[in-house]
Amino acid sequence: MTDAVGSIDTPDAEDESPESKKARKGGKRGKKGPLGRLGLFYRQIVAELRKVVWPTRSQLTTYTTVVIIFVVIMIGLVTVIDFGFQEAVKYVFG
Repeated sequence: MTDAVGSIDTPDAEDESPESKKARKGGKRGKKGPLGRLGLFYRQIVAELRKVVWPTRSQLTTYTTVVIIFVVIMIGLVTVIDFGFQEAVKYVFG
């Protein structure tokens, strides 16, 4: 193992004592049953949702308007292309 600054080497296996190996075994998950883990999962979900930056009402209105306009434009484009293919098939196959 190197002693260089910024080294990302991990300690060798012989450097670790048996007591430190036992202390790391299991962690939080090893001590809780299924209901405890489920409760932890939901608490973590709520904690993550509190970190979310929710849009304001005006931002939400703007985003919704942009999406609706984009969808209407795409519907129009697909309709025009579909009509063009329909006419081409009628011309070719008659």
